[in-house]
Amino acid sequence: MSVVKVNKSNFEQEVLNSEKKVLLDFYAEWCNPCRMLGPILDELAAEHPEYKVCKVNIDEEKELASRFEVMSIPSLFVMEKGEIVNSSLGLKPKAQLLKMLN
Repeated sequence: MSVVKVNKSNFEQEVLNSEKKVLLDFYAEWCNPCRMLGPILDELAAEHPEYKVCKVNIDEEKELASRFEVMSIPSLFVMEKGEIVNSSLGLKPKAQLLKMLN
C-alpha cells in the first residue's frame, strides 16, 4: 500500500473511518526533517499493509493542522477507530514508528 494524501474532504473516510490503524503525518514541503521522513513512511507503507500511512500538508490543510493543534513538524499521530492513541514530534527511524503503531 502507498502513502495516502489526506485533505479535509477525504479525512473522515481515510482516517476516522479506517479499519486499520493509521499513522498520520503532518508535514510541509519546505521542512527538511519532513522530507527526510518521507522515504521512511513510503517504506513503512509498502512493507506493512496492516497499517495505513497518511500525510497532511499543513500549508494546504490549515484547518486539519489546527484541529490536531500541530505546532511543529513533522507531527505524527497514531489513530485507531477515529481516536488518537499515540503521538510523536520530529524525525523518527522506522523502528520507532513501528513501536508507536504496536
